[in-house]
Amino acid sequence: MNKKIAIITLLLCSGIIQFSSRIPEEGMFPLSEIHKLDLKKAGLKIDQKEVYNPNGVSLVDALVKVGGCTGSFVSNEGLIITNHHCAFSAVQLASTPENDYLNNGFVARTREQELEAKELTCRITDSYEDVSEQVLGAATNINDPSSRLQIINNAMKNIVIEAEKKDPTIKAEVSEMFIGKTYVLFRYKTILDVRLVYVPNRKIGEFGGETDNWVWPRHTGDYSFMRAYVAKDGSPAKYSKDNIPYTPKKFLKVNPSGTNEEDFVFILGYPGKTFRHRPAAFINYQEKYLLPYTSELFDFQNTTMETIGKRDKNIELKLSTRIKKNANVMKNYRGKLNGLKNIGLVNQKQQEDAALAQFINDNVDLKAKYGDLMNNIDQLYQQINGDAYRDLWMTQIYNSTSLLNIAKQLNNFKAALESQPMAQKEAYFKANIGSFKSNLNSIYNAFDIEVDGKILKKMMTDAARLPSNQRVKAVNKVINKGSSSESMINDFIRETLGLSQLKDQSYVLNTILKSIKTIAEYNDGLLLFEKDIARQMNELKPEKDRREGVLNKLMADYVNVKEKFLRKDFIPDANSTLRLTYGYVRGYSPADANFMAPYTTVKGIIEKGSSNNPDFNYPSQIKSLWEAKDFGSFAKKELNDVPVAFLYNMDTTGGNSGSPIMNANGELIGVNFDRAYGATINDYAWNESYSRSIGVDIRYVLWAASKIDHADFLLKEMGVNPQ
Repeated sequence: MNKKIAIITLLLCSGIIQFSSRIPEEGMFPLSEIHKLDLKKAGLKIDQKEVYNPNGVSLVDALVKVGGCTGSFVSNEGLIITNHHCAFSAVQLASTPENDYLNNGFVARTREQELEAKELTCRITDSYEDVSEQVLGAATNINDPSSRLQIINNAMKNIVIEAEKKDPTIKAEVSEMFIGKTYVLFRYKTILDVRLVYVPNRKIGEFGGETDNWVWPRHTGDYSFMRAYVAKDGSPAKYSKDNIPYTPKKFLKVNPSGTNEEDFVFILGYPGKTFRHRPAAFINYQEKYLLPYTSELFDFQNTTMETIGKRDKNIELKLSTRIKKNANVMKNYRGKLNGLKNIGLVNQKQQEDAALAQFINDNVDLKAKYGDLMNNIDQLYQQINGDAYRDLWMTQIYNSTSLLNIAKQLNNFKAALESQPMAQKEAYFKANIGSFKSNLNSIYNAFDIEVDGKILKKMMTDAARLPSNQRVKAVNKVINKGSSSESMINDFIRETLGLSQLKDQSYVLNTILKSIKTIAEYNDGLLLFEKDIARQMNELKPEKDRREGVLNKLMADYVNVKEKFLRKDFIPDANSTLRLTYGYVRGYSPADANFMAPYTTVKGIIEKGSSNNPDFNYPSQIKSLWEAKDFGSFAKKELNDVPVAFLYNMDTTGGNSGSPIMNANGELIGVNFDRAYGATINDYAWNESYSRSIGVDIRYVLWAASKIDHADFLLKEMGVNPQ
């Protein structure tokens, strides 16, 4: 190894090796890796087996996945704490202009008053098992990339089917821990009946709005409470008044004393996706194509929806969840773009890849096996970049336009019916029409015809401007009918959406979907337009599958040789499976001469509220209570105030929303909900100097629940004495 490689290797390792017990390790550790950690040395005071014990009950058993977030049980009667934004969609669906729980909040003072959390379920990790040999063994000696990937995917599906046959009470899932290399079978228990118990006023739960989103200092009470219910025999069951609260194996003890600066803390949760072990070409694709395209599109969508929503309260409520999700992604992606450029990650990765290539070429055996690896990766991404804009357009088109999504669902259902033998059509229809209608209803819940028209125009206009080798045939067919693309698009939208019956939810559900005959007979211009889009997607699919197959093999080789280069095993990227991360309550300096303290207080809410920004409106009781110094037992003595949010240097990402923050004794002291702006880059790179996550302090949760919403019954259920 020459001097240059030695230096770069040292630089690479410097961000990975733990130099002292006060600097946490980078990584979101899977359950299988927890035993390799020395959490005692880091600050854990309980036995490490109390965190995770595959042969007994542990803190892991208190964790649940709620929708796309994490939650935790905090009583033996199925009470769950998670984020306000994780309950947002369910609260929106329960709200009406007359009962606006979304803005006013909701407190169920009896079990009978608890509201169904529509479209939310809870998933509990039951067990896991490495199945890499079974998955990869099925593809041994298969060289064609598309065939190899198809065989791997089929092997994963078969393992899931077999696991669910052995135990019908579980939902199985095979997760890819490393692309093309490591696969783990997870078994989950699913709770189908989830109910809203307590959601604070939106001026608390979303205080700061988009102004403060991904920003520190933060003063958001991002918490909510739900309850899990099961049938009387303990089995999962859909919502029913006869169901009873679920009794978890384990629930977390709430510690109302909170934390102090530099306290050891850890999180268990379900982080979404990270991309730490990817080459420079992947990061370049993210920075140049995916992040700017998506953030700009979502910005347009939100501006459109917010403008139209101001005219009608019903429309505002219908669009609120979509606006919130878009805004969160948009700001996150712009933060990532900013972070990627600030630290020059593409350049860093290019240097790492160059050093890796030289390492391969300096070793005869490695060169024989991996000599073309880096060149093949670059060539693949050149192909991916060559039609990136069309690919991104097709990825977003159905999410962008609700009616087009409905057209897609209807076309697919019609095709499925047509493919059935005549004798089985009626049985297929009866077996699937209920779930199909339910799926359409969930799309209609966020549908507005004016919004659809404006966004579809934007999407078609964008498609008309794509390079000649990336055109969308369905859009070309529309604009080629006249001399002006804009006028052809305007005419198409006016006529097609105007004539389509799909915009009438009642007509679709009660007339079009009445029978096999009525489904077969219905057709319109929107269905034909969608078919043209789907046809081109199918034409492009073989090449897309080939690329995914090639990437699968290349990334497996990339990780294998990089582990040899750095002489260490990697922690696999996050993939929505249960992980642990740990660290310390700690501030940081995002810029020169600018230190961010690790706690915010109620005083800060009042200070921000003195501005004219509506994002900083707050309930008047907060100021009255603060002026009276009515903090109960929830004040932090050093601050003479109630702490609202706090910082810690743990490794988190999307999906960690709602994750319980626990102290050295495994007690709940906060709920994770965000990252500082500089830490949006965590998906690609983590660094102790700028990676800070944000949680709502349990003392603020308890204070607001008791003093503002008078929900002392919840505190008592969690074993906390309200004062």
